[in-house]
Amino acid sequence: MRRQARVRAIAVAVAMAALVASPVVPTAAASQLSSLRKVFANDLNAGGGSNGALVVDMNTGKTLYSYRPRTGRLPASNEKIYTTSTALLRFGADARLQSTIDGVGSLAAGGAFDGSLYLRGGGDPSFGSTSFDNYYYGRNVTRATIQSLVKQLVQRGIKSINGDVYGDASYLDAAKGTAPYDFQASFDLGSPLSALDYNRGWTDLYGNYFQANPPLYAAQQLVLALRAAGVKVPKNRAFTGKTPTGAPVLASVDSPPMSTMIALTNTPSDNFFAETLIKDLGARFGGRGSTAAGAAVVRAEVASKFAIHPRIYDGSGLSYSDSSSPLDIVTVLEKMASDTDFVDSLAISGETGTLRDEMVGTNAQGECRAKTGTLNAVSNLSGYCLARDGHTLVFSILQNYVDPNTEHPLQNLMAEALVRYDGKTPAAAPAPPVAAPGA
Repeated sequence: MRRQARVRAIAVAVAMAALVASPVVPTAAASQLSSLRKVFANDLNAGGGSNGALVVDMNTGKTLYSYRPRTGRLPASNEKIYTTSTALLRFGADARLQSTIDGVGSLAAGGAFDGSLYLRGGGDPSFGSTSFDNYYYGRNVTRATIQSLVKQLVQRGIKSINGDVYGDASYLDAAKGTAPYDFQASFDLGSPLSALDYNRGWTDLYGNYFQANPPLYAAQQLVLALRAAGVKVPKNRAFTGKTPTGAPVLASVDSPPMSTMIALTNTPSDNFFAETLIKDLGARFGGRGSTAAGAAVVRAEVASKFAIHPRIYDGSGLSYSDSSSPLDIVTVLEKMASDTDFVDSLAISGETGTLRDEMVGTNAQGECRAKTGTLNAVSNLSGYCLARDGHTLVFSILQNYVDPNTEHPLQNLMAEALVRYDGKTPAAAPAPPVAAPGA
């Protein structure tokens, strides 16, 4: 917990960075800088490949290491930095995605609803059953479940349904995958994409099998949940269809807040969440719930907010058409460093998510928050580390045409060098320090 508290202090440290002055670099600090650069120079290209890196001390604005920082490379899951920062900026940290049951009909005496129900998906990748969500996302995460929707119907006095039940996934387009997978479902994506995915579009708890038709499956599960709650529903009445315009909402559930959604995306590097979120961005801000529309929103947002122009074609980084430079990524990380929701969404070195098994037992454990990025021949690591002097170092390491199994240990060594770095200027009257991490 001490280490996590230190890492969460990044945003506080950055906010106070303006108080720190570093007018000269003494011999001791120069030695520290030389040592850091030597580690990067030795390890960055040790495994071959096509590589680039950039390290900046956010407290002083000084570039500590730079190697081909403007050259675009495959970002892999570092792409999620763009997707999640845009989702946070556009939707807002407290925004939620809503799933509803709309009704076309009337409630008769005795509790019979004469008409049809429409389970309308709102692009919430966390929507599902209570048991599944408890297992997969944890009991501490506010969840949107089908049982909550049914409970609201029962509270309305509905005891039977004399009509059909429909699953409506029209909020997003019908493509189950992205361009590299011919827009079909893929295990690389983790789940079939849909505006109405129930239990991640899986037929079991572990994702061994995909639902052939996610909105139909969700409608079928609604029928089962209604019956489990004592509501009578005719057999074989589940279909897919678009909710009629003007149909009143009978029940609704909200996703976790966007701050939680991006953590569920970044910490485990969840491709399904990332690709659903980029479609949600397209639906809300781009005129269409497609990957292409969402990617256009992200490109426009990073150009407007950060003045960068990476090639962005998907939400997760699985596309080999994507391209970003270390400078692109560091620019976003610098601008987002004061946003605790964004910083906290990243994995903690040696402790959580995709970094759980990295840097364990080293001086870097618990001292960095970062986003990994791995494809068959790509290994990237970008984020923040707290240096020994209390400064926040922001970095991006992009390595293409490499063996990730070789590069991960080398990246760990580079992260350790960042944490060991001490560039403070010893003086008789030191400048006001950055807030002590963990205070």
